[in-house]
Formats: sequence, structure tokens, C-alpha cells
Amino acid sequence: MSSTVRVVRRIPPLAADIAVALAVLAAHSAPFLLTVREADPVTGYTVQQYLPVLGQALPLLWRRRAPLAVLVAAMAATGAYLLNDPDTAPQPVPYALLIALYTVAVHGSRRERAWGLAILSVGAAVQLAGLILRTPSADTTVRALVMYVAAWAMGRATANRQAHARQLEREKEMEARRAVERERAAISRDMHDILGHAISLMVVQAEAGPLIVRPDPGRAEAAFDAIAAAGRDAMDQLRRLLGLLGEDSAEATPTVARIGALVESVDRAGQPAALVVSGTPRPLPPDVEAAAYRVVQEALTNAVKHARASKVSIELGWRADALVIDVTDDGRGHTGGTGHGLVGIRERAAACGGSASFGHGPGRRGFTVSVRLPGAAA
Repeated sequence: MSSTVRVVRRIPPLAADIAVALAVLAAHSAPFLLTVREADPVTGYTVQQYLPVLGQALPLLWRRRAPLAVLVAAMAATGAYLLNDPDTAPQPVPYALLIALYTVAVHGSRRERAWGLAILSVGAAVQLAGLILRTPSADTTVRALVMYVAAWAMGRATANRQAHARQLEREKEMEARRAVERERAAISRDMHDILGHAISLMVVQAEAGPLIVRPDPGRAEAAFDAIAAAGRDAMDQLRRLLGLLGEDSAEATPTVARIGALVESVDRAGQPAALVVSGTPRPLPPDVEAAAYRVVQEALTNAVKHARASKVSIELGWRADALVIDVTDDGRGHTGGTGHGLVGIRERAAACGGSASFGHGPGRRGFTVSVRLPGAAA
């Protein structure tokens, strides 16, 4: 958009209408000021003959608020202007009527536009009927009809362009809202994964602490250390998520490389877990790295909270075009209530172009979370 267009659009509508009315007044006043009345060169034009000029210009001040009424007024004043002195050649261009037609085409409702077309048709019929009486001439009639049709067509083109611009603006606003919703959903999933995982480990260790504090003080101390470590890790990830850490927070960034430490923390917390890696690891896009870490985190959280498994196996399979993650436990199968965690896993995988599936073992014992993420190098 050019700077001139932006400046014009910032002009208040009333100021623009006043300027249009003054311009029309000047254009239709020109014959009275610059020409001599042939019928009576001495007396010139009378006030009564000048009144239609005011009738053409003044209604334009209300053209946006009452476009159809202004069109009717402009047509009546234009007729009076053309008929008040047949012996002269007044302003040949009906500026007020053209602007009124344009305004109805742009700002009028559907009903007002229908009436405007009807009025335009009546005016065209009068013009054509004048050809029979040879008043006005054929050239004048054709020129007037072309100007009327052009004014209407320009008005409709402007209305369509404005409607398209408004539609684009609405779509931009809707996309902005959708982006905010997606961001909120992503933050919600991250907080669910971070807090759910940390709290699950804390609960497991806290429940085991009273049982081992007397017979095995060393294990009890390790349990409390694991609780503290889980809390610190959760706080670090939450600070990064909420933007409270600067660029030095790379250690808290969820990546495939940190999955090993994640599995070790679960194993130290009392839930036996083992990580198996096959293939050659390679860098992945940041969203895939984060998705892989969160998928394993959520699957381990479900195993700790619900499975009551004796062991959990995490397999990372590096394929030529994908990273395949399988998290399998030998517990009692999925009993995770509403399954929001599994929904989050599926959404995370889909968000970066991957897929997720879930299944039970034989006799509905055990549970497997299988995720395939795109494995192209970053």
C-alpha cells in the first residue's frame, strides 16, 4: 500500500465528505462565474437559477449515512440544474449525481442498491426518451449513460475490494487467535509433562521413604535426593518454558540427548527402566528433538503412575528417515483415566509430522507406546 493511499485513508470521513461537497459546489458554480448568460447578458444569472447548485452539493455531506436519499436529492437537483435555463450550456458533467451513484454502490445496503439501480434505469430511460425530441443530443445522452454506468461499476469494484480487505483482516485475526490457542495448548502440554513427571517421581520416592528410613538409611537418603533432583529439574524446565531464563538455559532444553538422563532419573527413583539405542544418532530439528523427549517423559510418567510395572524398556531406533520410539512396560496395562497424556503424545507427534500408536501386551498385560518421528537431519 502506497504512502499516499495510507494518508488518504487516515482522513476522517466527515472531512472527506466536506471536501467532496466543496469540490462539487465549485465545479457546478464555474459556469455562473466564468460564462456570460446568452439569454440576458446584462442581468446574468439569478439566485433562483443558482439554487440547484446548492441542492447538488449540500446533500453530499450525508452521503455515507443516507446514500439512497442523497441519490434522490442529487438527481432532482441535477434535473433542475439542467432545466433552469435551456438557452445556456451549464456544467456538462453531473458530478453530484455521479458521486451519489458511486456512494450507493459502495455504502448502500442490498435493498438500497436495488433502488439505486431502479433510479438509474429511470434516468437512463428519460435520457433515451430525450433522443426522440432531440433534447439533449445523442452525443450528450451516450456520454451521460456511459458516465452513470462507470460510476456504478467503480463503486461496486471499490465495495468488493473493501470487502476482500475486511475478509483478509478477519482471516488474519482468526489465524492470530488460532496461533495463540496452539501456543497455549503447547504450553499446557509441556507443563503437564514436566509437572506430571516430576510429581510422579516425588510421590514414588515419598511413599518409599518411610518404609526404608529405619532398615536402610542410605536408600532413604537417596530417595530424598531423588525428590530434590526431580523438583530442581522441574523448576529448571518451568523457568525455561515461562521465559524466565536467558540463553544460558540450554541444559534445560528437551532433546534426544537428554533422554538418557531422564531414564536414569526414573531408574534411581525406584522404577526400573532401561534405555536401548539402535542405529546412528544424528541431529534433528528442534521441534522433533523436543517431541521425542516429551513423548518418552510422558510414557514414563504413565508407567510410574499407573502401570505398577516391574520394568520399563525404552528403545530409540534410528532409521534412515525416522526416529522410532518404543516405551514398553510389563505392568497392568493402561489405566490412565481420561488418557490426556496419550492424547498429548499423539498431538506432539502429529505436530512435527510424525505418528503415534498404543497397544496392550498379551492378556492385556503391559502397555506399549510407539511413536515414529521424522528423522531428517536438521
